[in-house]
Amino acid sequence: MTRANSKQHFVDTVTADDLRRMPKAELHCHLDGSLRPETMLDLARDHGITLPRDDAEALRRYMCADNVTDLGDYLHRFDTTISILQTAPALERVAYELVEDASRDGLRYIEIRNAPHLNVGAGLTVDEVIEATLRGLRRGERDFGTVARFITCSLRHWDPARSLEAAQAAVRHMRSGVVGFDLAGAEAEFSAADHAAAFAYARRHFLRVTCHAGEAAGPASIESALFDCNVSRLGHGVRAGEDPALLDYIRDRGITLEMCPTSNEQTHAVPSYRQHPIKRYLDSGVRVTINTDSRLISDVTLSDEYARAVNELGMTMADLCRCVLNACEASFLPFAERAQLIASVRTDLARDWGYQS
Repeated sequence: MTRANSKQHFVDTVTADDLRRMPKAELHCHLDGSLRPETMLDLARDHGITLPRDDAEALRRYMCADNVTDLGDYLHRFDTTISILQTAPALERVAYELVEDASRDGLRYIEIRNAPHLNVGAGLTVDEVIEATLRGLRRGERDFGTVARFITCSLRHWDPARSLEAAQAAVRHMRSGVVGFDLAGAEAEFSAADHAAAFAYARRHFLRVTCHAGEAAGPASIESALFDCNVSRLGHGVRAGEDPALLDYIRDRGITLEMCPTSNEQTHAVPSYRQHPIKRYLDSGVRVTINTDSRLISDVTLSDEYARAVNELGMTMADLCRCVLNACEASFLPFAERAQLIASVRTDLARDWGYQS
């Protein structure tokens, strides 16, 4: 194995181009963390906003979170992107371009998430934010073929009443492309239990739920997401292994971990990339998936993540195929669409990669 540079890896005889062509699925990708720098500059000019850098490459480097101190510092990067995502055309454009980027990266399916209350500063309603985002996703799916669905988020530090509003808005758009509800934000300072009513509302209306947990806080935070909010997936879940009984519970009940190794290294959820537990969790039977978290802010594609997982964590190609299928199986798609996705991806993995599940 050789490593060409930080963004292009080679795995035995498999090249970076091979990994891009590999059929993939992603469950954890933030819309407001995945803009193109060129688009940021266009939108800023259109709306008279001054960005920290006026050159696309310089802006890309500035937005990258390689030198952050913790999760809070990482999240501050979003202030810049959110400032230019306050109109319907901006949201639609960014959603559309993200589907195009996902398609170029070989993704068959992607779930994109965003907190719509962050985009109402210029007068949009929460419903208008969701509708604009969905228009972009649908247009991108039609033009590029990657199936794209939307998860609405709330934030832990917000009033729980706002979280309930976000869940209610998500339910209103279930038939238009919203497939889930999520809670993100300052995990160490605010409990998911405070927002249990929003999760209950989503579940009562048959909307699937996930929650950021086990990234900036330990097992107690994960337990709250599981038992107070009754989620079937966990955003990150890196620290589940600090309590072996909890990790066994997650494995035995098929709870899916939406793991983002590069982001976890940047936010210091793990001491280093090579110490990330995803391979250990996978080997123990936990349903793990590989995700980017935020393509701009973490400066990574899903293919990059797959290559790093092999080169730095010792994952095999069979491991990668298993992670792909885990993501397909844990997707929030309705049963028939999910079954179709699984069958299509499994067939291609068997034909082109020799994978037998």
